[in-house]
Amino acid sequence: MKANIGITDKNAQAVAEKMNRLLADEFVLYTKTRNYHWNVEGENFMEMHKFYEGIYEELDEVIDEVAERIRAIGHYSQGRLKDFLKMTNLEEEEYTNDQKKQLKNLLDDHEAIARYLRNDISTFSDKYKDLGNADYITGLMEKHEKWAWFIRSYLK
Repeated sequence: MKANIGITDKNAQAVAEKMNRLLADEFVLYTKTRNYHWNVEGENFMEMHKFYEGIYEELDEVIDEVAERIRAIGHYSQGRLKDFLKMTNLEEEEYTNDQKKQLKNLLDDHEAIARYLRNDISTFSDKYKDLGNADYITGLMEKHEKWAWFIRSYLK
């Protein structure tokens, strides 16, 4: 059954495409963070192991929310790894157990997602008339800014 929530079909399709790209970015970032959780080494192993775990657990919730928001506007959420890798704006990095490199990679990704989201807020609200998703991605941008701040604090 078609969603009748006050967004034109054309605008809902455009929002769904942008949200599916966001879903791909969040999934790649989740996987990268989980990888670093598994492979971190160093004197502060347990601290970093738990730090990464906290972030990937929050990212897991974000992934579910983004996918459900796509469904709520009447479109399907992608869910195949090959689709995520095709759509993501992020890069998969080579394996590393170097904490500084791990943190720098994650910082770059969180800041990149925050920039993409900041650019999409007015597009969602003004161009596509989707104030709900504009509000949602505003809050999500703030989460990525906070995670980036946490990560930067380790990289002094």
